[in-house]
Amino acid sequence: MTVTETGTHGAPAVQVRAAGDVDREARAYVRAKVDAALGRPGLPPVDGEVRIARAAAHHAELPWTAEAEIRLGNTLVVVHAREASARELADRLHDRLRGQVRRVLHRNTHRSAPPPWRGGAVKDR
Repeated sequence: MTVTETGTHGAPAVQVRAAGDVDREARAYVRAKVDAALGRPGLPPVDGEVRIARAAAHHAELPWTAEAEIRLGNTLVVVHAREASARELADRLHDRLRGQVRRVLHRNTHRSAPPPWRGGAVKDR
């Protein structure tokens, strides 16, 4: 099994690596989908790696797999996906990455002060 590194993206420092029988078109499509999910403005510093592989067994029902470990600021986002084709895999990976990024941003921006019974500030009425 050979591992092909497709390099580092533009702004986000995310590497996409391919193992097994993965053609250029599949790698390019996965790279574009990862860039679309992580290339939005307002994100904390992004760093990580996406690994895609195609099973050598012809009888595998879902031969395409992807594993992503992305660090958004201080938060580690891990995403796994398995699909029947490379395009379906890239689309699923994009959806899951986008959802995880949205959760991280929501969790980091919508923290409120603790309630008064837990030591939070009491507003004058």
